[in-house]
This record gives sequence, structure tokens and C-alpha cells, in this order.
Amino acid sequence: MVDVADKLGYFQAITGLEDPDLCTEILQAHGWDLELAVSSFTSSSSDPRDNDAHPSSSGVDGAHNTEFEDDLSHPIVNEDGRAFRPPGIAWKIITLPVSIVSGSLGLASSAIGFGFWVAGGALTYSLGMLGFGSGRGGSESSSSSASVSSAAGEAMEFISLFDRDYGRNPLKPGFVSEGFMDALQRSRSEFKLLFVYLHSPDHPDTPAFCDRTLCNEGVVAFLNENFVTWGGSIRSSEGFKMSNSLKASRFPFSAVVMPAANQRIALLQQVEGPTTPEEMIAILQRVVEDSSTVLVTARVEAEERRTNLRLREEQDAAYRAALEADQARERQRQEEQERIEREAAEAERKRKEEEEAREREEREAVEKDAARVRMRQEKALALGDEPEKGPEVTQVLVRFPNGERKERRFESNTKIQTLYDYVDSLGVLETEEYSLITNFPRTVYGRDKESMSLKDAGLHPQASLFIEIN
Repeated sequence: MVDVADKLGYFQAITGLEDPDLCTEILQAHGWDLELAVSSFTSSSSDPRDNDAHPSSSGVDGAHNTEFEDDLSHPIVNEDGRAFRPPGIAWKIITLPVSIVSGSLGLASSAIGFGFWVAGGALTYSLGMLGFGSGRGGSESSSSSASVSSAAGEAMEFISLFDRDYGRNPLKPGFVSEGFMDALQRSRSEFKLLFVYLHSPDHPDTPAFCDRTLCNEGVVAFLNENFVTWGGSIRSSEGFKMSNSLKASRFPFSAVVMPAANQRIALLQQVEGPTTPEEMIAILQRVVEDSSTVLVTARVEAEERRTNLRLREEQDAAYRAALEADQARERQRQEEQERIEREAAEAERKRKEEEEAREREEREAVEKDAARVRMRQEKALALGDEPEKGPEVTQVLVRFPNGERKERRFESNTKIQTLYDYVDSLGVLETEEYSLITNFPRTVYGRDKESMSLKDAGLHPQASLFIEIN
């Protein structure tokens, strides 16, 4: 995926805007979708209807080369002296990764060579970097899905309208329901030429051409067998782009193109104006015959590459299998040795752990006994002296589970917490998890009542408590 700086540079080059902050705001508003931002900008800068009419020119049967001009303020004059309007700013997008090279197969092949299909891959990659990726990759990249859906949507809309207007014909060309660049990629992968039809709904010759020529049984059969067929209305964004790119001057208009080297598109033939089915088949037949050598060679080379690749994969698989067998034996030997060493180390570790555990338990027991003694001493000191008998003094008797009995006097406002401290300070119990209770009536003075005084708890002036281990 092209980064932000590259997209910003492309957008400035396409639109001619020099303010980077303004370009950044436009791209951000369109989710950094380059094609969507350019389309939105140019749709408000130019009206396709201004470019709908082109001066008439004859079909391209001879060899000539045309390039898009950078100066858009002057008309371009072709070889026969006729002037035509250069493409508007919207079509500069085509000239960035792609320019059109038209001419006979002889001249085109000098730039294309027998490896033009491989160069076509570079074309697709370059377009993908600009966000014109294949529709099949749209689900993998949310940033390009909008542009892909737009191009494919226009193609499907054209097919729907064509079927509506000419659906009475039993046969129709097999237009692909995808954008132009995806159709070009499809023709490259299928080793076919791309037949392009630009539909002008308002042209008076269009209905007859579609009914009698495009939907002719022979023409349809020849197209479906030898070409990938793409169509677009000049009222749509992509159809209008292609009409400018191919410099369509008369309608009905159709052309035959294929990917070329150096990120170009080779224009092999264009047919302008009314054409009979016989004339169309003859033209297409001649183009197919002229390009058959290139297509066959490309197919053979691709098959050779697949064969060589399959052979290398088989050899690599055999080598990997032998290597894996050797590695498995060595791994088994090492695992056995490691197992023996591991068992010995584990036995030594357990012995050390057991010894350390015994030492730790002994040390913890000593520390626990010492802590218990210190705790008893601290709590005994915290009790203070036993008060003398009096009206505000409570007599408390504590019975232990082993039958031992302890008795002491406390101030009536003493907290139940102090009773627990008194029991702990005696050292009779080995646990701190116990409760003080009375039997008649049975009342539990648990830890939740430690903040109550003896008088408030109903233990004044005297109380007999039992120890209940929790």
C-alpha cells in the first residue's frame, strides 16, 4: 500500500494543487482513497458533457502513436490535421501509471516484446499502489474497496442497462462486471485481448449498432471465444475516462487493447462509426491473427514457467523429505540423550528440593513458635493489671476444649477483642481460628462483635464462655 507522502504527491500531480495542507484535508475527507478524492475533485472541476462531442476521425487501421499532452490549454492536432480537445484534468490520472500507445501490432511489439504479459503485471502492481487494485483484493484492503466498488458498480450498471435495452436479442456479448483495470488484468491472465466498447446512449447510430452488430450471433461468438469484453457508458466516470484516453471521436466506438511494457496500454485497433457484423468480424479476425504469435508465445512461456516451477517444487520436496528423515534420526538421538540427562537432573533437583523443604519447614516452625510466644507476651502486657472486684468489674470464666478453665476480671467497658487477646495470651490453643460462645442462651461472640463492650454484649456482671474451634 502506498504511504501517505506518496498519495499526497500523486494527488498534487493529478490535480495541479500546490497547497499541501489543502490536499491533505481533501485526502483525509475521503479516507485517503486516492481515486475517490480525485474523482470528487474533478467532478466539481469539469463537466463530462463538455467533452462528450469529439470531431470525427476514421478507424485506426494504420500504425501511429499518440501520447497524452501535459498542456491542457491548447487543442491537439492529429496526423490528418484534425484538432481534438485534450483530456481534462480528471484524465491526468490515466497518464500517471498508464499511457496509451496505439498502432499496429508490428510497431507495438517493438515496445512490448514477447514478455509483455509479464510487464502487464508491473502495470497491475503500479495501479494497485495508487488504489486501483483488483476487485478480488478489495476484501483485503478497506482503503481501496470504495474505488473498486465504484468501478465495478458502473460496469454492472452498464450491463443492466444494456440488457434492458437490447435484452430481446438471444445473444449478447459477455461483458465482464468489473472495472477497466480489472478487466485488463483478466485479459492478461487469460492470454486474451481486451475488447472495449464505449456506449453513447444518445447517439443515433447506437441502437442499430448494438442490435445488428454487437448482438450478432457471429460477432458474439467470436468475442466470447477470443476476447475479454468490457463495456462502459460515456455517461459514467470510467467510461468517460476511457473515451478521453482512447480519443474517441465518433460513435459507436470500440477498440482492442492489451497490456504493454513500461506500464502502458497497447492500442491495437479502434473501430469508429457504424460497422456491419461482417466488417467487425473481419477487423477482429485480423487483430487476432496479427497478435496470435504474441499470445501463443506468452501462453507457452507461462506453461514452461509452470512446468519448471512444478519440477523445482518436486525436487525441493524430495530433498526436503531426505533432509527431514536425517534430521529426524539426529533429533531422536539427541532427544534420547537429553532424556537421560534430564532424568538425572530431575532426580538431583528433587533431592535438593526435599532437603531444602525440610530445612524450610524446620525454620518456619521455629519462627512460628517464636512469633507465637512474642504474640502471647505482647497481648499479656497489653491486658494490664487485673482490676479489683467492684460494680463496674465483670467476672469472666473461659472453658477450653481440653477441659482447662481460666478465670479473670475485666472492666465492664472492656471490648470483646480484649477477651480474645486474653485467650491468645494464655497459649492454650494452637490456633487463632475460634469463637467465644455462651450456652444458655447460646450466643456466639465472633470476630464481628469484637468492638462491643462486655456490658453491651450482656456479659456483665459475670459470664461463662466456651471456646468453639472454627
